Amino acid sequence: MMNTLQCNYMGYDLFNGNLNKLPALPKVLINTINQYSFCIAEEDRDFKKALQNSDVLLPDGIGIVLAVKTTTGEVIKKISGTDMHQHLIAELDKNSGKCFYMGSSENTLRKIKERLNIEFPNITCEYFSPPFTEVFSDEDNALIIEKINSFKPDVLFVGMTAPKQEKWASQQKNKINAKLICSIGAVFDFYAGTIERPANVWINLGLEWFVRLCKEPKRMWKRYLYYGPVFLYILMKEKLRLNLSHTSPVITGFHKAQKNIVH
Repeated sequence: MMNTLQCNYMGYDLFNGNLNKLPALPKVLINTINQYSFCIAEEDRDFKKALQNSDVLLPDGIGIVLAVKTTTGEVIKKISGTDMHQHLIAELDKNSGKCFYMGSSENTLRKIKERLNIEFPNITCEYFSPPFTEVFSDEDNALIIEKINSFKPDVLFVGMTAPKQEKWASQQKNKINAKLICSIGAVFDFYAGTIERPANVWINLGLEWFVRLCKEPKRMWKRYLYYGPVFLYILMKEKLRLNLSHTSPVITGFHKAQKNIVH
């Protein structure tokens, strides 16, 4: 038995351990949080609950990492959805595992499968493109669950953008026959090559967001130019509250969670 590191930041248990040491649970729900999803969750109670109920919540965004450091002095590591995806498919390839991609378009999913077949030939992959609707009907959900469960994947990747994917995964978790359920959104397009991810130099500099904003200003402006200041305001307000009340920091510090882990 070993311990995994987590930290609690403003009500969210952020995962900061080694990806080889995920919780040893019958079923693990993995989500990500960044400054945008943090702000949306403040407005959407169901979304916030879905994030807080994650078995693993990845700090996927330089904004979250810097917020923790600036507000508390603690240092955590950014772990992106892409990092998790790469880790899981590498493990599946070693063990001749099975994965299922749910979400996105038929074209994107087909390209994902084609790339997987070349790079990870030991993986058995299937996919399903659900209806493009804001909320799935009961019939839609029944069909989606049937497609997934008949395949019996080791890992289910869900890609429908936030907050839809996280709320759906949380609501359907108990019906899904998969060991890991991972909501990774834009990773579908990155891996398929339908959207080019910024180069590593920008990622390492913490400027991936800036490159994405420049490439897709119409789609990304509100996420970064509106919700960026909103996120900063929330953090400054919390910092001021703590200073005035002389309470302990919002982050409880890294603590060793007494959980079994998967090697």
